[in-house]
Amino acid sequence: CSIRDHAEQKVYSYIGPHAKRKREGEDVAIIVAGCVAQQEGQALLRRAPEVDLVMGPQYANRLADLLEDVSNGNQVVATEASHIMEDSTKPRRQSSTAAWVNVIYGCNERCTYCIVPTTRGVEQSRPPQIIIQEVEELVSQGFKEVTLLGQNIDAYGRDMIPKRRFSDLLRTIGSVKGLKRLRFVTSHPRYMSLGVIDAVAETPAACYNFHIPFQSGNDEILAAMGRGHTRKKYLQIVNRIREKVPDAAITADVIVGFPGETDEQFQDTLSLMKEVRFDSVNTAAYSPRPNTPAAVWDYQCTDEEKQQRLRQINALNLRHAAERRARMLHRTNVEVL
Repeated sequence: CSIRDHAEQKVYSYIGPHAKRKREGEDVAIIVAGCVAQQEGQALLRRAPEVDLVMGPQYANRLADLLEDVSNGNQVVATEASHIMEDSTKPRRQSSTAAWVNVIYGCNERCTYCIVPTTRGVEQSRPPQIIIQEVEELVSQGFKEVTLLGQNIDAYGRDMIPKRRFSDLLRTIGSVKGLKRLRFVTSHPRYMSLGVIDAVAETPAACYNFHIPFQSGNDEILAAMGRGHTRKKYLQIVNRIREKVPDAAITADVIVGFPGETDEQFQDTLSLMKEVRFDSVNTAAYSPRPNTPAAVWDYQCTDEEKQQRLRQINALNLRHAAERRARMLHRTNVEVL
C-alpha cells in the first residue's frame, strides 16, 4: 500500500530475485500492478529494467490486452489517467458470505499528506443500475453481507449528470431481497450528510457502523492537512449519529506527528478521542509521501516525537475499544450469518 512509508522499498526488494531469474535466462514475465506501480511509473523501469509491465489500478480491467502486448515482446507502462471500464469478469472472492462492491473509484480531495489522488485518479462513480445488478447477483449466489467501497464514498454521484446521492443508493441496495447486512467505507467528514445517517437508521439491512477518519483534533493542523472540515464539524456528525443511531459503532483514522504539530495541538487530538470514545481507531505516525506538499515542509516532527505520540494514542484507543465492546456483554440479539 503506497499510502504508508517504505512501500517502494518493499516492492523493489520483492522484484530483485525475480529480476535475477530473468537475467539468468529464465523465461518469465515480471508484472508490477497497483498503487506503487502507478506512483513510480517509468522510474520503476529505470531501476528494474527487467520488468515487462507497470500497471496502475485503473487498468485492472484491461489486463488481458496488456498481457497480450507483453507476450508480443513489448515493455508496457500503463499509468496514464484513464476512464475505468466496467469489468465483464468476476472477481475471485475469499468469502462465500461477505462480498466487497466498488461504487466509486478515485478521489478529488487534495489532502497535503496523501498520495491517493495520484495513484487512484479522479473520482469516477459507477452507474447505480450496474451496482444494484452486482449486488443482486451476489445475493442470488448466497452472499448475505455486502460492503460498498469508495475512497470517499459520500462523494458518490457528484461526478454524474444528473448528480446522484449516496444516501439514495444506500436505501435502494438495502432493499435488495435476501441481503442481510449492508456496510460501507470510507466516509469523509466534509461530505458526510445527514441523509446518509438517516438512511442507515431507516434501512433494516444497514449495519450500525460508520467509519469516518478525523486525522487530527486540532483545527490548525486540519487546515494544514487540507481536510476541508473542522473539529466542530466532525463532532456535529458524531452527535447526529449518536442521536439517530444510538447503538452505532464509530471508527476512524488518525495521523500523529504531522509537520509542525506541537504537543498542545496533539492534546487536541487526544481530547477529541476522549469526547467521542471511538469503537476503534486506525492510528499512524505521519510519513512523507512522494509528490505531496507536506513532504517538503519545514518543521518535520522527529521520529521520537511521532513514536511517543503514537504510543499515547494507541493506549487510549485500546482503552476506549475495550469500554465500547464491554457494552455488548450478555447481549444475545446478534444474528450469525
